[in-house]
Amino acid sequence: MENSFNHCNLPPWVIASRHFNDNPQPLEVQGVRAVNRFLFEKLDQIATHEERASVFNDYMSVKFQLHQWQQETATARKSLKNSYLRFLRGWMMDSNSVEGAVLKGWVESRMGLAPTFHNVRISGIHDENYLQYAVDRTKGSARTSAINSQLDLLYEYCQYELAKRYPDRKHLTLYRGTFDKSEYDVLDTISKREEIVRLNNLNSFTTDEERAWEFGFIVWQVQVPLAKVFFYSELLPNSILKGEGECLVVGGEYRVKRLMCTV
Repeated sequence: MENSFNHCNLPPWVIASRHFNDNPQPLEVQGVRAVNRFLFEKLDQIATHEERASVFNDYMSVKFQLHQWQQETATARKSLKNSYLRFLRGWMMDSNSVEGAVLKGWVESRMGLAPTFHNVRISGIHDENYLQYAVDRTKGSARTSAINSQLDLLYEYCQYELAKRYPDRKHLTLYRGTFDKSEYDVLDTISKREEIVRLNNLNSFTTDEERAWEFGFIVWQVQVPLAKVFFYSELLPNSILKGEGECLVVGGEYRVKRLMCTV
């Protein structure tokens, strides 16, 4: 389910397509690298991932005044506390939470891909269930200042680090466990164990096949374009997702290989 516009260098229908996943191209949120040129120039001068991550955290803290948490009024502290880290934590606890709605809303706004699931299936932007998602998204966005701008920079930094980490690759092999295949639209059957499915606009995957079993009786193996990785657990120092091998992946049409099904 795509919108007619976005804030990327490619249109929504291209980003969502199976053809993009087979032949990925770099994705950029318009203007983010240029506006934050100083940050990326500084990162280019730093050799270690850990030090770059520390510089990124400091930059985010100053740019969005997150460091002023102790010095502000109670209302301001609440807004500052609800930074991008709060929304990552919220997703980790429940992707159908208010925080999850905000992250899905970022994908919808920037990539042009609307969610297909938020607590329940969403058939389109005129669906009653879409309105409930929109309410959650609005509630979450009201909790903090400039959250979409924070997430813009998080995505661009993630892409920067992935390019350094995997200079010769365009895909990651990731795994997703699911209990209910009916949450997804099957668009095409390739073979007994391979299908084209439409995933939600933002999804959790893991780099660890064994861990994927903890999340469902059906485990999918997917070749995910690096360009569609919004966040991965080792990106930030002391990340709340660290050690989980979790990746947040922008959705669309994916070729999935079913590794096991016991239902």
